[in-house]
Parts: sequence; C-alpha cells; structure tokens
Amino acid sequence: MRPLLSRLHSALLRIEDGLLVTALAAMILLACTQILLRNLWDSGISWGDPTLRVLVLWVTLLGAMAATREGNHIRIDLLSRYLPERLRDWSRRLTDLFAASVTGLLAWHSGRFVVFEWEDGGVLFGQVPAWACEAIMPLGFTVMALRFLTATLLGRPARAEPLP
Repeated sequence: MRPLLSRLHSALLRIEDGLLVTALAAMILLACTQILLRNLWDSGISWGDPTLRVLVLWVTLLGAMAATREGNHIRIDLLSRYLPERLRDWSRRLTDLFAASVTGLLAWHSGRFVVFEWEDGGVLFGQVPAWACEAIMPLGFTVMALRFLTATLLGRPARAEPLP
C-alpha cells in the first residue's frame, strides 16, 4: 500500500508543478504577444487581458501551494528565533495550526463564492464560466490548509534560521 501511495503523491506533485509551469509560460507568452501586438500593430487579442488576470490568480495560488509544500512560504514568526529549541518546535506547530485555520477558512469561503458564481451562471470572457476560472481558490487553499495541518501534527524539519 505504501508504494502505491508514494507513487500517487509523486504524481500529484508532478501535476501541481506542471500546472504551475504551464500557467506561468502561458502568462508570459500571452503578455509578450499582447505587448507586441499593441506596440507594432495597434491591436491586441480581445480575450488577452481577462485571461492574463485569471492566469495571475492561478500562478499565485499554484505558487503558494508549492511554497507551502517546500516550507518556503512567508513566515511572520519573530518569537521562535529567541526560544530554546524545545519550545521552538511547539512555536512552529502553533503557527502552522494558525495558518491551517486561516487557509481552511479561506478555502471554505472561496468555495462558497465559487458555488455562488456557478449558480449565477456568470461568464468572464467568451463562453468561459467564471466559476471554472475561480475554482483554483478553494482547491489551492484546501491543499495549503492540509499541508499546514500535516505540519502541525507531524512537525516540520528544522530549517536554518537566517542571521539577524
């Protein structure tokens, strides 16, 4: 069972990384195309700007998911650097629990928002429904909440603290 779960976990991480790379590449390509079209031919792609806004949202949340996976997210944790090692672990767990609570709330409310958008039937551009573009919000926050909760329960490996 363990090898199967390990392969599944590895596949999910590759999918997450692949989505991030694809969204970032598409965003860069579309932005450069828009700039060239506007500056050289005084035109542009009509759906380009709304698509770029959606891609920024996706890249942001996929990047945040990757950062929490690696433990490279922003931490505002002044107290832990002055605590003894024994208390530092509990301080990390407490801040991870707080982060899990906040991202869990964000997941819940963004999920409610996406359901409202689905019920409303709004579209962002063309025939693309708004809820499909916004679905990354509850998904991303749920993944982050689960990662923070896992770090709370299992602990996180100690990282080298930056020098003051």
